[in-house]
Amino acid sequence: MGADPVFVDTNVLVYATRPSAAEHAAALAALGRLEGEGSALWVSHQVLREYLAVVTRAQVSAPALPMTTAITDVRNFRTAFDVAEERASVLDRLLDLLAAHRGGGRQVHDANVVATMLEHGIRRLLTFNSADFQRFAQIIDIEPIP
Repeated sequence: MGADPVFVDTNVLVYATRPSAAEHAAALAALGRLEGEGSALWVSHQVLREYLAVVTRAQVSAPALPMTTAITDVRNFRTAFDVAEERASVLDRLLDLLAAHRGGGRQVHDANVVATMLEHGIRRLLTFNSADFQRFAQIIDIEPIP
């Protein structure tokens, strides 16, 4: 039996697919380590949509990817990772999390990641943005990538 499943945050996918990113090697190493441990790696449709939005927008550190390339990446992710469905119970869990942990604006997206994780029995989160999830540290295990 493998290690506990791990939810992969959008930023990990972005850096893993951008060789020019300073975080590229760290993203690949973290994913490789988890695969080596036998952890099932999970994403959600939200993460896949966020990936499309991020990589097709020009940034200071990287040019925009063509949409066709980004689409190919997402299709590959759907094959390489388990995809957690955002069923109705995820929204119920999201509302409970927002009531208990407060937050608004962009924090709703992070809370939705946690709600999706919890509804699928996933407690571990791999991310470069551990500070964004600190308010949930009592209910999930955050695995930061330095």
